[in-house]
Amino acid sequence: MSLLKVEDIHVYYGNIHAIKGISFEVNEGEIVTLIGANGAGKSTTLNTVAGLLKPRSGAITFEDKSLLGTPASKVVSLGMALCPEGRRVFQQMSVRENLEMGGYTRPASEIDASLDDVFKRFPRLKEREKQIAGTLSGGEQQMLAMGRALMSKPKLLMLDEPSMGLAPILVEQIFDIIAELHAAGTTILLVEQNAQMALSIADRAYVLGTGMITMSGAAADVLADDRVRAAYLGG
Repeated sequence: MSLLKVEDIHVYYGNIHAIKGISFEVNEGEIVTLIGANGAGKSTTLNTVAGLLKPRSGAITFEDKSLLGTPASKVVSLGMALCPEGRRVFQQMSVRENLEMGGYTRPASEIDASLDDVFKRFPRLKEREKQIAGTLSGGEQQMLAMGRALMSKPKLLMLDEPSMGLAPILVEQIFDIIAELHAAGTTILLVEQNAQMALSIADRAYVLGTGMITMSGAAADVLADDRVRAAYLGG
């Protein structure tokens, strides 16, 4: 079943035509990845789906409901959560406070159970529960950003560059967590510059080039494509 459908969206920054009529969908239970070079429009696409940017034209539907004109706060309550590029944790707040902020759309009676779920998935965050988020390592901040997004119990988790700036061993750890979330039933839309890792974990893939989709298909087929290998995987 199609959970998210994006149809022919056009997004502008002033006079700059950033997204030029892209269409894609995410089915329930999938990992779908958007890959592409810097500036291709990957983050702009996620931010538009999340309600942070408004498309000039096109359609975005989630569970067959139109999201056009829906504020970002309402998008979260409908069942989508964005883990943003650069982590964007609340630097001066504790780990626990950051997580509680992620659950703001949930009934107060459910917050403790959600915290327990996040702490089971990210034991490091439990150890750092009272620590100020700005003092965490990059990998810990990424775990916190993902945990904060999971606090809203999303039907669709959108991850924007989760491996950015992390050491290779931490990149593997983050991708292991993504695989675990998927195995537990979370549908994931993944934007990632590490094309090799993204394609190895995804069901389907879309390749973006300067605001347009240039290729799509099963992730394994995209990974094997010579053009993709030359452009994103070093040959």
